[in-house]
Amino acid sequence: MKQVINPGNARKSLTVIDNIVYSVQENMKGEKQELKMSIMLQNGNSEMKLAAGKDDPGEDHSPKPALVWIPGGGWRGTDKNLMLGEMKEFADSGYVVASIYYRSSSEGHFPDQIEDVKTAIRFLRAHAEQYEIDPERIGIMGRSAGGYLAALAAMNTDVYEGEEWSEYSSRVQACCDMFGPVDLLSLMEAEEERMKVDPGFRWHTIEETHGGALLGGDIKTIKERAKAASPVHMVTDSMCPVLILHGDNDPIVPCSFSSDIFYEKIKEAGLESKADYYIIKNAGHGSREFFQPEMKELMIQFFDKHLK
Repeated sequence: MKQVINPGNARKSLTVIDNIVYSVQENMKGEKQELKMSIMLQNGNSEMKLAAGKDDPGEDHSPKPALVWIPGGGWRGTDKNLMLGEMKEFADSGYVVASIYYRSSSEGHFPDQIEDVKTAIRFLRAHAEQYEIDPERIGIMGRSAGGYLAALAAMNTDVYEGEEWSEYSSRVQACCDMFGPVDLLSLMEAEEERMKVDPGFRWHTIEETHGGALLGGDIKTIKERAKAASPVHMVTDSMCPVLILHGDNDPIVPCSFSSDIFYEKIKEAGLESKADYYIIKNAGHGSREFFQPEMKELMIQFFDKHLK
């Protein structure tokens, strides 16, 4: 069979640039560790440029808004590219998507993780021209542990800043927190109560929990430090607009120990206009309800409103 078809050329090509070193840090063993990101963006027909020395006609290389994607994994460490496929629609919508690896709780204790996130944001601003980024329009999003870090970055505080790329800002203009444990203390206390009544519970001590491993240090002060490290206790008018997404059937980070509190704190601060909170029916902890087309469209519309 031979046919002539005309698919048009409306959709732009995507390029993935992998293993970009944005920071060099020292882990808890005293070893130097390269922290890397992957970037996905519309920047022309990459293989055509290599083979033919020219691009598709009409390609737009003007600066684009960027989104920093922070993976989850209980701060235990996860591949930066594990969920990168779910970010395709954001890149198709004209965003430069930067998916980052940050130090795990076995490589560094808090605040190393948020310092890494802020370093990645500053790196993107420092290399904005190279990656076709508008440095004035950077958003952040993450799931679970990554949602917590995204919410922490969204507070736009001047703390937890590293030294690399320090001449650039780490502030963000919009944030999507997907079921992040943004109240570490409440979750830690709920887990502690569960340990008392359920011998089969996955944890037996606070130190074993994801939050305990993140914070490390003296167990006598761990709750005090958990409170100090929680975005729910950092809400000020410096925060950027936040989209909060949480499942009503989340057994790992229930709404009542996290996003419900976050939204109420934002309301108490008189900043309700900066927060949109959606409870996702029947959704668990990162179950596929979050990645349905309707949900991605909701997130894209939110970022379009604040970054475009």
